[in-house]
Amino acid sequence: MAPFLSSSSSSHTFGYRFFPFFCGLTLTVLAELIHISSAALLLGLSGGRHHDHRSSNHSPPRPYLQANQTPCNLFVGAWVHDDSYPFYQSSDCPFIDPGFNCQLYGRPDSDYLKYRWQPAACDLPRFSGLDFLTKMKGKTVMFVGDSLGRNQWESLICMISAAVPQSPTQIMRKDPLSTLEFLEYGVTISFYRAPYLVDIDSVGGKRILKLDDISRNGDVWRGVDVLSFNTGHWWTHKGSLQGWDYMESGGVLYQDMDRLAALEKGLRTWASWVDASVDRTRTRVFFQSVSPTHYDPSEWSSGAVTTTKNCYGETEPTSGTVFYPAAFADQVRVVDEVLRGMSNPAYLLDITMLSTLRKDAHPSVYSGDLSPSQRANPDHSSDCSHWCLPGLPDTWNQLFYTALFL
Repeated sequence: MAPFLSSSSSSHTFGYRFFPFFCGLTLTVLAELIHISSAALLLGLSGGRHHDHRSSNHSPPRPYLQANQTPCNLFVGAWVHDDSYPFYQSSDCPFIDPGFNCQLYGRPDSDYLKYRWQPAACDLPRFSGLDFLTKMKGKTVMFVGDSLGRNQWESLICMISAAVPQSPTQIMRKDPLSTLEFLEYGVTISFYRAPYLVDIDSVGGKRILKLDDISRNGDVWRGVDVLSFNTGHWWTHKGSLQGWDYMESGGVLYQDMDRLAALEKGLRTWASWVDASVDRTRTRVFFQSVSPTHYDPSEWSSGAVTTTKNCYGETEPTSGTVFYPAAFADQVRVVDEVLRGMSNPAYLLDITMLSTLRKDAHPSVYSGDLSPSQRANPDHSSDCSHWCLPGLPDTWNQLFYTALFL
């Protein structure tokens, strides 16, 4: 059993203090599920400070992940306070969008930067930007999806740049494709904006979301060595946030349809393209699960009375029971079903639940995308969808790094 699940009165295990929480699961059931990819598995938060657990006299160290061995589920674990974090400072990375640069735009606290993800049954190797560049020399990496993919792209290039601050780079920012190249290593890391993954065509001034067509976007992805996809949020947007005027499926135009059904159609088109068009002997394919939002305190307050209206003012991860918003739970289920149906499934970076715990990690009003009057109105203006940089996406990339080089 993972050490933080111990019922011992002592809260010290491997040098950490863990405060476990559960979602109606017994320890026996949780032990059975520990190796299952976890769309709904919730674990804990550590309130302790960082120590070197490998020198502990109480228990043997947990294993590092070895090549071709996965002794634990990377996505089941706890947030541990660790003063050696973050990997970089926002002031040292010129690639961060104003909307993600929380420290620059006045966020007064910094403890949210000091959390490390600790899998329950193993240790993640610490991210090394130099190791990443050395192993990926001459290769290309592309993140594809919505602005959460951009969030992750900027995180990764900041993490790598921090390791080789004098190494020359060349950046190109355009829509839909932005690219940074580390010139000494010939490593290119890109973000391609495609919030639905499938194509959107303009016909007579109207935007047509082509649920059955991905050919135009797909042409850009061919030949990339590592592809990481995400989608989710845009499928639920309505009104002014909706990114299309009509959907097309089977040659028929629809003013609207069930959004979950539309997501599934689009994902199956994407999965068919990957199976048919990507040479999996040379290209690694990842799919990142849905990134949660924190607009409703009832999802993390466990029934307690709260005066907060969203993520604004949150400074610590969740330490009690949390619940999936129904839309995200359904999207996670669809993603899982589509991936299982692929002839060669993409690797699922299952970041949903570990991110659900991080109500403290959003920009809220500390965003350069907001006006002063908007910042003064956190109840209505807070960004509780994206994530501060440095911050949570750095953990996504540590998991990406670990999975990539398994």
